[in-house]
Amino acid sequence: MRNPKPIRPNLALLAVAACAGLLPPLSARGTASAEVVARVGATDVTQEEVRAYLETLAPKEKQAVGKDAGLLLQVVRSYLAQKAVLQEAKAKHWEQDPAVKAQLERLRDQALVELYLQSVSKPPEGYPSESEVRAAYDANPAAFAVPRQYRLAQVFLAAGPEEGEGAKVRARAEELGRKLKQKGADFGAVAKAQSDDKVSSARGGEIGWLTEEQMVPGIRAVVAGAAKDLVSEPIRLGDGWHLVKVLEVRPPSTRPFPDVRDAIAEELRSERAKATRHAYLTKLLERNPPAINELTLSRAVVKAE
Repeated sequence: MRNPKPIRPNLALLAVAACAGLLPPLSARGTASAEVVARVGATDVTQEEVRAYLETLAPKEKQAVGKDAGLLLQVVRSYLAQKAVLQEAKAKHWEQDPAVKAQLERLRDQALVELYLQSVSKPPEGYPSESEVRAAYDANPAAFAVPRQYRLAQVFLAAGPEEGEGAKVRARAEELGRKLKQKGADFGAVAKAQSDDKVSSARGGEIGWLTEEQMVPGIRAVVAGAAKDLVSEPIRLGDGWHLVKVLEVRPPSTRPFPDVRDAIAEELRSERAKATRHAYLTKLLERNPPAINELTLSRAVVKAE
């Protein structure tokens, strides 16, 4: 018997991407769901299986997977690893072990309880309304506040613990600092030529947007409240000397409603589900008040120990 033809990785990725809605269906003939996406051991995995698995992901994770083909591939690899473990466990009849069977039954019961609670606590499809989402946004302006941000660039000079070498690097940093403060100095060009941080130097020293809280204390003390085009004195940190320039400043602001609308709606649905679940459990226990024999319970605990 010939070995099954291996699946080419690029085709497998395309098929998986189609499952997550990244691509249109592979076939217009209605056979896409049976298309083999991957193979683990001797088992083929179809589009339909992968699609069903992706539907079990949390909404945020599913949204992220739909936008990132690399993350999608990572998630599917994890699923295939589970399939491989399952194959081996079944081949060894692991599920027939009495202790395993008991644990599986407990896990089944727990899953059933959780799924049922999710069903009885699920908010109505129309909740929250647009007006309710807007009201939550207007009532919590601090939750959507964006602090002042600074777009920074740096020239970094690495300095080790050696006393003599450290003095040389400090003198070099002070010399560069004087040069960068001169009118018409090209900070980006100096960063590309002189900075020891190869990542930022390739971008003319730019390290991106940071809030004051995101800065290390030594940088924050100099930059906090600074205006655009400030060039700092050399700043000594544990790794060396930093010359920092403020390229741009964004004042404090509030995130606009369209940017946070979906997150607010999801949070409101989550809060509603938690409240409904709590109310359901309270009423259920009122109808079925639990009775506990504490003496027998204590004996059971001692026996378990």
